[in-house]
Amino acid sequence: MTRRHRDWITAYMHYAKHSEAPRRMHFWTAVSAIAGALRRKVWIDQAYFKWYPNFYICLVAPPGIVSKSTTADVGIRLLRKVPEIVFGPDIVTWPSLVETFAKSTIGFEFEGAYHPMSAMTLESSEFGNLLNPQDKEMVDLLVSLWDGKQGSFQKTTKTSGNDAIENPWINLIACTTPSWIAMNFPEYMVGGGLTSRMIFVYADKKEKRVAYPKLVVPADLASQATILVDDLTEISKLVGEFIMTPEAYSWGKRWYDDHYDKVHAHLDKERFGGYLARKQTHIHKLAMVLSASEGDSMQITHEHLQLANQMVTDLEPDMQFVFSKIGRSDVTVYLEKLIQKVHATGGMSYKEGYQYVHSYFPSMRDFEDVFAGAIRAGYVDCRQRGSEIWMIPGPNKLPSPEGEAAAT
Repeated sequence: MTRRHRDWITAYMHYAKHSEAPRRMHFWTAVSAIAGALRRKVWIDQAYFKWYPNFYICLVAPPGIVSKSTTADVGIRLLRKVPEIVFGPDIVTWPSLVETFAKSTIGFEFEGAYHPMSAMTLESSEFGNLLNPQDKEMVDLLVSLWDGKQGSFQKTTKTSGNDAIENPWINLIACTTPSWIAMNFPEYMVGGGLTSRMIFVYADKKEKRVAYPKLVVPADLASQATILVDDLTEISKLVGEFIMTPEAYSWGKRWYDDHYDKVHAHLDKERFGGYLARKQTHIHKLAMVLSASEGDSMQITHEHLQLANQMVTDLEPDMQFVFSKIGRSDVTVYLEKLIQKVHATGGMSYKEGYQYVHSYFPSMRDFEDVFAGAIRAGYVDCRQRGSEIWMIPGPNKLPSPEGEAAAT
């Protein structure tokens, strides 16, 4: 069967455009779907290692802003209809993981040789339900699998005994909030290990408002989905090595030198140094997906690398918001809520302001001390209005990493 669409990602984004989520969330959902279809059957060979097209993608937004889980489900629902694609458990435990890997083991032929693999995709509307970041053993496994290490993985469980899994591979898409990340990822985990291998897609506002999607979707939406599934099934049949063109290698060499010569002032080196070290891998993984989206050539051009670099780099300005709450005390969080409330309303009486955060500052003296600091920083000011003292917006504004719907 030949493909109906010239580019699967473009077609998918047209299919999903009637929802409220930002376009880049649709883009990365499409990437996850294609990666899940490709599995460990394709790669870029670099002699000492291979790049495989699996991703750990996390859609991050404040609660109720962009329908994160619905956005992910729209794309992954198509992948679920592709034959031989295995989905992992809703909650990752050693027994459940080993059991699913065992069910997913298949083999494929390439250049006269038989290649076994155990590939699965994990989807979760709540990242916290899927994985416990404090489970070091499980986190280490995800790190190892993202890096594409080959060979058998062995794990002993009480119920199954000693199980050997051939060439395990995981593709993951999950959703969460900045608050959950702050509570579950300590500072030392940011910038290295698992987080540096993840793609965080952040949003704090809707692309557009859609009160009733049924009123705006086209009548042929179901047939569009069928064609997308058919094309994704064809993509799942690709096998073997992606070959980079000479122009792609030339572009990649220039990018590599430029990347390590840059200052990257927009990113905190302590937090994001690990991500920067792995950006080349992110780009080449994405380039495979972009090539597969367009056809069966198994060729990576410099245009694929350029677009991959653009799409990965596009996420970087918002990475600070993903991890913005880590390391912040409750005092800081509550004070920022008050500052944002003052800016959102244009001002309020000192009494109303104290009542807004009274549950955390039962002592008026404690409240006055931190509020004086906010005045010195220029975030708020005080003015006498009649018989009352009023809090009014200062000349400086706080960034709003969570969209702060609560401030309105």
